[in-house]
Amino acid sequence: MTHRVLLNNVEHKDLKIILGRGTRFGDGETICPTFPAEFRNVLAHYPIVFRETGNEQRYEPVALFGFVEGENLFAGADAWDALYVPMAVARQPFSMGLHDDSLLVHVDLDHPKVSTTIGYPLFLEYGGQSELLEQVNSLLLALHEGLQSNAGFVAALLDHDLIEPLTLDIELNNGSHNQLLGFSTINEEKLAALDGAALAHLHRHGYLMAAHQMGASLVQLRELIERKNQRVAVDG
Repeated sequence: MTHRVLLNNVEHKDLKIILGRGTRFGDGETICPTFPAEFRNVLAHYPIVFRETGNEQRYEPVALFGFVEGENLFAGADAWDALYVPMAVARQPFSMGLHDDSLLVHVDLDHPKVSTTIGYPLFLEYGGQSELLEQVNSLLLALHEGLQSNAGFVAALLDHDLIEPLTLDIELNNGSHNQLLGFSTINEEKLAALDGAALAHLHRHGYLMAAHQMGASLVQLRELIERKNQRVAVDG
């Protein structure tokens, strides 16, 4: 359950945020949205794939943390085992939302990071924003602008038929089989076969590098499988 409200310094003057990471702090996502300007940081740790959106954009890029719903192989109870945490995870429990045609910060009051007794305050004694809230504002704005850029990226890839389904059959060390289904990736053969004009168009908009970064990120599937093997071994 979530209780998302517009953040303000009157009703929420005593709110504090716990800065811990891990599943007990709400970090149990299997995927999270990402965007081309973030790919360089994300691909260092996570596979980047497409999921279908069900809207006119059709696809969005996501960072992959596990193989089944509710599984995050990077999150322990009290830790996140990677140097970079994607923005869509790091921004929790905050989000950016429209209010009277303006983008303003919202907070999920039911999120496990939110407290009135422990953590870092959001507002100063006389109502000003704390340094933490200023950082949150910057993060949310960067995330919002980045996610907005996905529409152009996806449209350009679809124009050249560069998105294809990704199916992965995995055999773990204990002999069990798993499948990764429902995601898509870059068709690298078609990307390599594009003519000069198409490549120049993709490059001009920054989409060519982003497409190559998505393809390169799939090497992290091996790391993800190894994490799955370790998790299965510990869980028995």
